[in-house]
Amino acid sequence: MKFPSFCTSLGALVSTATLLGCSSGVVPVHAAGPTGVANILLVHGAWSDGSSWSKVIPLLQADGYNVVAVQLPLTSLADDAAVVQRALAIQTGHVLLVGHSYGGAVITQAGSDPKVEGLVYVAAYGPDQGESVLSLGATVPATPIMNDFTKDATGFLKLTTAGIASDFAQDLTPAEQAGLAVTQGPTNAPNALAGVITATPAWKTLPSWYVIANNDRVIGPTLEKTMATRMKATVLSVDSSHVAMLAQPAAVTSFIEKAAATLAP
Repeated sequence: MKFPSFCTSLGALVSTATLLGCSSGVVPVHAAGPTGVANILLVHGAWSDGSSWSKVIPLLQADGYNVVAVQLPLTSLADDAAVVQRALAIQTGHVLLVGHSYGGAVITQAGSDPKVEGLVYVAAYGPDQGESVLSLGATVPATPIMNDFTKDATGFLKLTTAGIASDFAQDLTPAEQAGLAVTQGPTNAPNALAGVITATPAWKTLPSWYVIANNDRVIGPTLEKTMATRMKATVLSVDSSHVAMLAQPAAVTSFIEKAAATLAP
């Protein structure tokens, strides 16, 4: 963990501890900083925005990582992949891509970039070429989330507040669930969720990691395990809802950092 600059010098710490609020008598131990890939690019899923990573971001930053969380328009797979590609273009050095839910399809499409060294899927879809989020979902029985949508005249879907509480983020607090309901991004079903992977899936050429959410009512743990096995991913299973990064942020952050540490900087 990094500490405020006034605690970085042991001499300054000893001489000014009382004045600066460092009077505990414990000398902080500084993390050496990332030894592998230091750039983490976080990609949110459907019915979400970049704030879905709000608990993971400060943990990664405290350990010295450069973190970017994109904001997807959720209008089409092509549009969303383009947002990730633009974010990659301005990064200096290699990048670890992390995708949640539908964001897994986005990093699968956009991840074949020379800057990308690896992929982390957090309760996420990992389609093969020619597959989509919807086609993958159709290979297994429908999950409870299918009863929680409202649809507007242009094909954009939103989750009901009750659906978020019961099937999307059932292990978060009522206040957190209410926040997700307010900030969710309407998602275009025909163009985003049904958008097919047109390139060689990034997970076929890059090392991958996968967080399986054991209590997921959106994708379903069985499908998550199938996708993780297909991509030969290193797996972490956590007892959480679909939003594992909010329900189990410490475990998800540690897993991301372990993935980053194995990759060339």
